[in-house]
Amino acid sequence: MISFIRVIKFAFQEIGRNAGLSFMTVVILVLMLLSVNVLWTVDVVTKEAVGLVKEQINVSLYFKAEASDQEVSEVKRTLNSFPEVLEIKTQSREEVLESFQSRHQLSPEVLEALNELGDNPFGPTLVIKTREPEDYKKILQAMDVPEYDNLVEAKSYEGNEEGIEKIQNITNRIERLGFWLSLIFLIIAFLIIFNTVRVAIYTHRIEISIKRLVGASNWFIRGPYLVESFLFTVLSIAITAGLIYLALHWLDPYLLLVFPNGFSLTNYYNSHIFLIFGLQALAVLLLTSLSSLLAMRRQLKI
Repeated sequence: MISFIRVIKFAFQEIGRNAGLSFMTVVILVLMLLSVNVLWTVDVVTKEAVGLVKEQINVSLYFKAEASDQEVSEVKRTLNSFPEVLEIKTQSREEVLESFQSRHQLSPEVLEALNELGDNPFGPTLVIKTREPEDYKKILQAMDVPEYDNLVEAKSYEGNEEGIEKIQNITNRIERLGFWLSLIFLIIAFLIIFNTVRVAIYTHRIEISIKRLVGASNWFIRGPYLVESFLFTVLSIAITAGLIYLALHWLDPYLLLVFPNGFSLTNYYNSHIFLIFGLQALAVLLLTSLSSLLAMRRQLKI
């Protein structure tokens, strides 16, 4: 216990002696972690945006007015047999008419023309959602057969592949930029910690020699620098988490305007806090410890 307390004491002494380098080390680690969290956040927002766009994609099958409920049900059963189909909603003739009237309530000439027909001219409609946008082509091909020509009056495919492609392209560019920034900060952090420990060991080489003469073990000499690595990790993670939550608090009101489902990055981070910051803490601790051990091995020649 006494040795452990002395190791911690020596660690704080080293940080005090190299305050400037210690500060720069924490700053670089924070910048690296911020880059990683930007990548993580962009990935989360992108997946949410793509999912939202996918929800708007569907295929509508408009049946002729004379199509019976039994015929519509048979087509629905056929479509449900496809593993790609996620959901099918059936709209009756009356629901289709009400929807049409609602959409054109500001167009009295359209409603007047509809009233002159006397009878409901619309047939039932099936609205189909699939797991992926590319699955709709298979559904359309399945419906494009002669036996359904007398039932289906029209097919409407409301696709947004172009929007999804644009989102993915923008995200890929941001992720590439973030990856290289993170890599640069990682290399800088490694070099700073490596040189900080090496300079500290070289400066105190006489003190280290005395420690050896009085029976200090190799791990007692290494200890203060490993404690420094742990302190750098804790400080950088704590500062990064504080900055991230401040940024999320600022971003969430804007995201609420974009995502009608109430998506919140703060809620996402709260529900994944141990996974996100736990992995980052482990990665930073490995980085700082590895750089310290390599510097000590070279200088101490243990």
